[in-house]
Amino acid sequence: MPEAQHVASGKVREIYALDNERLLLVASDRISTFDVVLPTEIPDKGRVLTGLSGYWFTLLEPIVRNHMLGIREDGRSMECRRLRMLPIECVVRGYLAGSGWNDYRATGAVCGHRLPEGLRESERLPEPIFTPATKAREGHDENISREQAAEIVGAERLREIEEVSIRLYTTAAEHALRAGIVVADTKFELGLDADGNLVLADEALTPDSSRFWPADSYEPGRPQDSFDKQYVRDYCERTGWDKTHPGPELPDEVVQATRAKYVEAFERLTGIPFERYLEDPTVVLA
Repeated sequence: MPEAQHVASGKVREIYALDNERLLLVASDRISTFDVVLPTEIPDKGRVLTGLSGYWFTLLEPIVRNHMLGIREDGRSMECRRLRMLPIECVVRGYLAGSGWNDYRATGAVCGHRLPEGLRESERLPEPIFTPATKAREGHDENISREQAAEIVGAERLREIEEVSIRLYTTAAEHALRAGIVVADTKFELGLDADGNLVLADEALTPDSSRFWPADSYEPGRPQDSFDKQYVRDYCERTGWDKTHPGPELPDEVVQATRAKYVEAFERLTGIPFERYLEDPTVVLA
């Protein structure tokens, strides 16, 4: 990529500087579980992440601007505006799952939100809740209270972030449910442009940043099937792996099942055949 300078690597993305105002985010096919990047890739995973993000950025533009300038022909590279990223993860939960379920069982609350007694695992919450987290350079992000988040970004800014995040989640969750997918929770990343305005960045509502469940089999009181890394996590757990680097190689059946789940999520949410996206990535921007 001669016109770009490599500036950073993430678990999944490579980031290049195009100039002083633009970045290029390239989504690889790498997959991580338990915070370890595995040696086996999932074909087309990066294209699913980029295409879905582009679709959601376009759909949610009326709520808040986003950093996308365009998607390149490879379907995995997105040109973006440079931003000053906020140092918190903007997590919205509509259902009780994951670390939220663990916190609720232990304390009856999630990130300072006192919840009704007697809720079951995977149960829909009375209303979506904003549960910020710190950004960890290594390992897991850590849940924090809104008071702690306000100390980091300021109380007025946090109110704006919370309002925007819940509006984004609510709009996306309603859209997804019509497509047969429950968005149990999701993580947004927001930044600031040169004028101090909030801008949605990174990725949006992908299987990597969200918990997607098939609506037709949803049943509270138990863990749910999902459209993300479930096959990979389950396989890695069965191997007896100690969850340190390097992770185990994935057998072909796990790779293909995981790819199929990512592609199915893309097609359900966008209504666009994945093959059509591969031929012309701009179809998600219409």
